[in-house]
Amino acid sequence: MKVPFRLNSMVVAFGLAGSMLAGAAQAQNIKIGVVIPATGPLTQYGDMVKEGVDTALEQINAAGGVNGNKLEAVIVDDACEPKQGPVAANRVVNAKIHYVVGPVCSGAAIAAAPIYNNEGVVVVTPSATSPALTEGKNFSSIFRTIGRDDQQGPFAAKFIAQNVKPKKVAVLHDKQSYGQGIATAVRDTLKADGVNVALFEGINAGDSDYSAVITKLKSAGVDFVYYGGYHPEMGLLLRQSAEQGLKVRIMGPEGVGNPEINAIAGPAVEGMLVTLPADFASNPKNAAIVKAFKDKKRDPSGSFQMGSYTAVQVIADSIKAVGNDGAKVAKHLHTATFETPLGKLAWDAKGDLKSYDFQVFSWHKDGSKSPATK
Repeated sequence: MKVPFRLNSMVVAFGLAGSMLAGAAQAQNIKIGVVIPATGPLTQYGDMVKEGVDTALEQINAAGGVNGNKLEAVIVDDACEPKQGPVAANRVVNAKIHYVVGPVCSGAAIAAAPIYNNEGVVVVTPSATSPALTEGKNFSSIFRTIGRDDQQGPFAAKFIAQNVKPKKVAVLHDKQSYGQGIATAVRDTLKADGVNVALFEGINAGDSDYSAVITKLKSAGVDFVYYGGYHPEMGLLLRQSAEQGLKVRIMGPEGVGNPEINAIAGPAVEGMLVTLPADFASNPKNAAIVKAFKDKKRDPSGSFQMGSYTAVQVIADSIKAVGNDGAKVAKHLHTATFETPLGKLAWDAKGDLKSYDFQVFSWHKDGSKSPATK
């Protein structure tokens, strides 16, 4: 009778020890918060970021992890809403997560950034482009792997002035941090280059009928429209402009470069101009990374996949260099130069990239895009 009891006790003890060892191994995982819109109208952008993060984590972990520890993604939803940004940030802090890829949208990122910075959480966003995220803030732990609106906006405006050469331009925006910010940069650069900006006006994001503003565009006699905002509104502007006989070309920032826009705009999307990160997937140096994406049926050529992959990479490389300490990782990001799928990257004191490569693409009704020349 005693022997079975002792055997059972040993089994239980071994089970407890095994559980404790498994728990210890789990505790050694380095968690990276992935703060994305998992709900709401902009979930496709969250999907893009998650594809990049997942691919990077898989490759890093398969190669042994970081200093012997595995990386683990923790999804946190902020719906790309500014009011949800601080809520998501507090979830990250309470979960004792020290690194974040995201937030995706500028409004949510701006609202959350003070919490992350005050708590020493290292944030690398692949998509929040508003200068207000970093300008004049003296943050030490906020970074991005994409250019700012005041880089992208002037780049777009120069293309319009030099390649499109319109006679009269309208600049529209969605009244939000990202959209209005980049639209303002486009307007100011166009004016400085002597282009006639006949209309600068905001529309309400989420509306379903933009007939009133389209009527204004027709009355103003514009021959080109720039829109700062995201794809749901851009798609409606394109479709409703075509339906109402406004035959102008429309351009937008990377926020409109989403395959979902084809379903909204229909054939009217053909020829839409969009500024996007350069097509890093076409660089032969990234062939192995592109294969890793495609092996998992992920798109390496979307707006934010390579930037998200790079965000994970630079966090991992920094931990390898200086250890799993947020303050040391942030300092390393500010001072080091990294070889990445986006090329050689370095950050300034604000956490902004010292240089970034945007390109202009022409969007097609079959969902593809090609480099634009005019």
